[in-house]
Formats: sequence, C-alpha cells, structure tokens
Amino acid sequence: MIFDLRIYTLHPHKAAEWLKVYEQYAYPIQVKHLGKPVLFSVTEVGPLNQAIHVWKYESQAEREAKRAAMAKDPDWQAYIKRSTELAAFISQENRLLKSTSFSPL
Repeated sequence: MIFDLRIYTLHPHKAAEWLKVYEQYAYPIQVKHLGKPVLFSVTEVGPLNQAIHVWKYESQAEREAKRAAMAKDPDWQAYIKRSTELAAFISQENRLLKSTSFSPL
C-alpha cells in the first residue's frame, strides 16, 4: 500500500476561492478516477493556507495508471485551466509514503 501525500500552499486571499473551484470541478473527477481520498484537510495551526490531501493506492503501478486516466479526462483538463487562471498556488509538495507492516492503513 502506498499513500500519495500532497500539500498545496495557497495565496491567503485565494485559498477559499480555490477550495470552491476544487470542490465543484476537481473533486468529482478525482473520485471518479482515484476513489475517495483518505484525507482532505486545510491547516488551522502552523503553516496556514495549506490544503493537504492523501490518496491510497495498492501500488505505484496502480497510482500511475489511475492518474494517467484522470489526466486524459477532458473535465480534468478544464479544471486545470480554471485552477491555472486562478493562480492560487504558491507551492506544491508531493510525497509517496509506503505503509509499514504494522500500520492501521
């Protein structure tokens, strides 16, 4: 089992707007292709204006196949265009985490 941890740092004055755009346009497409996330959250303490989400996959091969299919979806491309036009991101971090034998997930 692997987990795809994504941390997006957003411009303070655009964070709420990006979340609305994401919820309306991106989330349904991601659920369609990737399944529901393990976690989707925003920071309240510490580094602010961050959206943090975690996706679960059986393997790297499964992750790559699902993400490739999503990337080809015209609705995903439309979301990417909207998100780019919004220019809400300061930075993005992606980490692939491998579950240990004793992990509850």
